[in-house]
This record gives sequence, C-alpha cells and structure tokens, in this order.
Amino acid sequence: MTRHNHSPPRKNGINRREFLSMTALGSATLLLPAPWMPRVKAKGGVEALLLSCMDYRFMDDIGRYMKERGLTDKYDHVILAGASLGATTDRYPAWNKTFWEHLEIAIQLHKIKKVMIMDHRDCGAYKVILGPEHAENAEIEKETHARYLNRLGKQIQERFPSLAIELLLMNLDGTVTPIDFQ
Repeated sequence: MTRHNHSPPRKNGINRREFLSMTALGSATLLLPAPWMPRVKAKGGVEALLLSCMDYRFMDDIGRYMKERGLTDKYDHVILAGASLGATTDRYPAWNKTFWEHLEIAIQLHKIKKVMIMDHRDCGAYKVILGPEHAENAEIEKETHARYLNRLGKQIQERFPSLAIELLLMNLDGTVTPIDFQ
C-alpha cells in the first residue's frame, strides 16, 4: 500500500505537514524555562497583601512604589474599584466578600504579616459611589479617603488582630502619602 502525502505540492514555502511539525516543535519550546525568566517561588510567606484600585493610570506607579519599598515578589495584590471604599461599600456587597476571601487565602497560603490599603486621588469609583463632592478640594478628598481607609483597617484589625495595617493615599504624580491609622 502506498502512502500519499495529502499536502499540496511545494511552491515557494513549506507544505502543511512541515508547517504543523514546526509549529508543534515551536510550541514545545514555550514549556521550557528560559534563562531570562524569573524562577517561580513555591512556598513561603510574603510580607503583605496590597489592596489597590483598578485605575490603569496608577499601575506602573504602584509597582514602582512597591519596588522602592523592597517588596517586589513579596506581596499579594487584590484590586477593587475604589480600593478601601470598594471593600466596604454596601452598594457592591460581592466586592466586600471578594476582598475578605482573598485576605483569608493570603493569610492561609502566604502567611502575610500586614495589609497595605492604597487609595488614590481623583478616584472614579469614589465619584460613582459617593458623588463628586467628595473631591471638591484636596483636604475634603483626603479626609474622605482617610475615613474609608480607617474603616477597612479597623474591620481587618477586628478579624485579624495580629496583622499590621498600613494606609496609603497615592497622589496624581505617583507619590504616596501615609494616612494615620486611628
């Protein structure tokens, strides 16, 4: 019995069988670790869980801030619109549940030692949930964020008294202002 190659004749390229062979070989190389890729760390504790807002304008600044703090690869990151407000608002109860479930998993799996809650100025979620008046001036905006940051910090402390709490407010220029935990 004669086998027939069902690939069309070769003109200026490769036939289907050659293409599929090369594709399979190329895909297999993606499974191999590359020397430039960081090694995945298996077990062990991390320093913190960071809760921040989803605002795309601040993602690079957040990463830079955490790196400057020496926390690269040492924190879990939960992202909710409004950060502290998102985790405490009655308007979106599923967000509250999501935050608490993530926190419990971070404690269980990664043995976190603190929770860092980072809100930011000019937050759209605050405007949607609370109204634009919370940001009429810089001081009112800071006080509003401080109130929700502290609210969530107190709730965390009540449930998990051994965790340290750090409250932060990112400014539009990417700098971060610590907020007193009261």
